[in-house]
Amino acid sequence: MLLALVLSLAACTARMRNHGYTPSDADLAALQVGVDTRESVIEAVGSPAGYGVLRESGYYYLSARTRTWGPREPEFVDRQLVAISFTEAGRVSNIERFTLRDGNVVALSRRVTVSNVKGVSFLRQLLGNLGRFQASDFLD
Repeated sequence: MLLALVLSLAACTARMRNHGYTPSDADLAALQVGVDTRESVIEAVGSPAGYGVLRESGYYYLSARTRTWGPREPEFVDRQLVAISFTEAGRVSNIERFTLRDGNVVALSRRVTVSNVKGVSFLRQLLGNLGRFQASDFLD
């Protein structure tokens, strides 16, 4: 009975999980705005987790820490994003750190495109054009 009690309590302990990487403040302090380049940033703090929409726009480092209690859904305890922006010449223009408190919840839209075809199966649509071609359609 004591063993069952200990096992049930152990199953409900919080599990912490770390994911990703963000450079420390000391690593970021070594970078100089206007002086460091893309290559020197990678040498100093490592490769980024992501790039901007245009590869030249910036480097992004993301880390998250979650806590899970038993069968419950994981809860974010900490999330950090370090954004390093570059000028067109490839020099560091800005270094920013964002945390979980800075974030906004974004509601996802679940839009579904409706089909205009009613009562016709996919296979029938796929094979429906067989035999409708004529040789004159391919001649100029």
